[in-house]
Amino acid sequence: MSLLGRIIGTGRAAEPAPPRPAPAADGGSGSGPLMLGKSVQLRQVDAGSCNGCELEIGSAFGPVYDAERYGLRLVASPRHADALLVTGPVTRNMADPLRKTYQATPGPKRVIAVGDCARDCGVFAGGHGVEGAVRDVIPVDLEVPGCPPHPDALIEALRGLTGR
Repeated sequence: MSLLGRIIGTGRAAEPAPPRPAPAADGGSGSGPLMLGKSVQLRQVDAGSCNGCELEIGSAFGPVYDAERYGLRLVASPRHADALLVTGPVTRNMADPLRKTYQATPGPKRVIAVGDCARDCGVFAGGHGVEGAVRDVIPVDLEVPGCPPHPDALIEALRGLTGR
């Protein structure tokens, strides 16, 4: 059988989507306090990380994990974003730019602290150049644990924003 014949005979080969996130605890129609809509634009901000979380975010939005199928998309400007993905402990040099990025993001906005460093400074805790965790600088709505978090864990957490 020729290659073209095998391609046509196989059809589309894709894994089925994981089950939808559980409905909101308030008994509503799935529009919980974090839900933004069916499509969420995300701006990623590196506040001083080692780039491990950025690699996993890149994997989550790559062809293998394909986060875009759940309505999640990375954008280049905070003015186009619905939520901020913040990685790493906030360094002294990044505290003000992070605040300005947060202010430039239109409401309603969400902040997701990605990785252990963003949650509690991780191995960088107590460093002289570290301002603190993300929640010490701007309000955080969701935290994704891990050093770095696996793309599956990241997508599972972000799916709560879209309900898909």
